[in-house]
Amino acid sequence: MTINSPVLVLNASYEPVSICAARRALTLLVKGVARTEESHDRLIWRDLYLPSVIRLNRYRKVPQCRHEATRRSIFTRDQYTCQYCAEIFPSAKLTLDHVLPKSRGGRDSWENLVASCAPCNRRKADRTPEESGMGLLKVPRPMTLHTTRHLMRSFGSQDPKWRKYLYF
Repeated sequence: MTINSPVLVLNASYEPVSICAARRALTLLVKGVARTEESHDRLIWRDLYLPSVIRLNRYRKVPQCRHEATRRSIFTRDQYTCQYCAEIFPSAKLTLDHVLPKSRGGRDSWENLVASCAPCNRRKADRTPEESGMGLLKVPRPMTLHTTRHLMRSFGSQDPKWRKYLYF
């Protein structure tokens, strides 16, 4: 477990809100905004252990807004997997690929952007997946509350301490 390990963030009502890095979770704990519900065995400082699950002290209304299609959100949606060769990569090894190339009017939208490794992106070049003979693993869709919860559950399968908070 490292300072960049994922931490489940719960609202004061124990409802899952998001996932953040342990570094951010530690900041929330030190500021007194949250408290630790579950932690790892790694001691950070004095009696502060690396958190696995934190809960906000006050209830925060979670806005029902549409998520922006950013590099990070596309990689998260695609679970850091190249949508052409199905290999998992760290974010530094992934690129964004336009399903319909920008030169042909493709936009920067949820439905047109996918995670791709550099070799697959070069091989596809300025063509559509059909023209290049490279099929997509799944049809790209916008992030919603349901896909966000699904991603939290998939992370939760890696950390058994999250299971009781994610309503499997």
